[in-house]
Amino acid sequence: MNIFTEILILFSISYFIGSIPFGLILTNWWGYGDIRKIGSGNIGATNALRTGNKILALLVLLLDAFKSLFLIILFKYFELTNDNATYLFILLSGSIIGHCFPIWLKFKGGKGIATMLGGLIGINFSIGFLVCLIWVIIAFITRRSSLSSILSISFLPIISFIFYGHMEFLLSCFLLGIVCFRHKENIFRLVKGKEPKIFEN
Repeated sequence: MNIFTEILILFSISYFIGSIPFGLILTNWWGYGDIRKIGSGNIGATNALRTGNKILALLVLLLDAFKSLFLIILFKYFELTNDNATYLFILLSGSIIGHCFPIWLKFKGGKGIATMLGGLIGINFSIGFLVCLIWVIIAFITRRSSLSSILSISFLPIISFIFYGHMEFLLSCFLLGIVCFRHKENIFRLVKGKEPKIFEN
């Protein structure tokens, strides 16, 4: 099996697992209806929190993070990627793209932050913990999830380059681009000072 076939298989598997819309499934199961009609319309944990159910939001957060974390731990355990960081970043990329652009929801999904953080913890706990810590600090100060997400992931390319190398740096830049694209409306609202805080509708 050549390298391109391996990458295609890894990416495809991670995409389909990443595209499982736990936010939509759980809010429906919990009796809140379609999460896309609540708050910002996003299927992620921050919008699930706007139902007022913190347990629901926590479950969405954990399951979205677990999608990429599970894949990466599984592949590392069976040494299917030989613990190659580039392959692991490809797995992470597939999971995030699946979460952000799920085929089941006409390619309209979440924003990928929980899936990103879960995968980073799986790849390298120190990197994942550092990015999570940055997110928490910014969220505590600003009370704005979108700003915390954008700024925390903005550090990822530099951190990845320090820990690994050029390819991981490029893949991290790609992931940062996805995050910024999925947050483009939030960025416009932040510039205008109209971005709601985490506990606001």
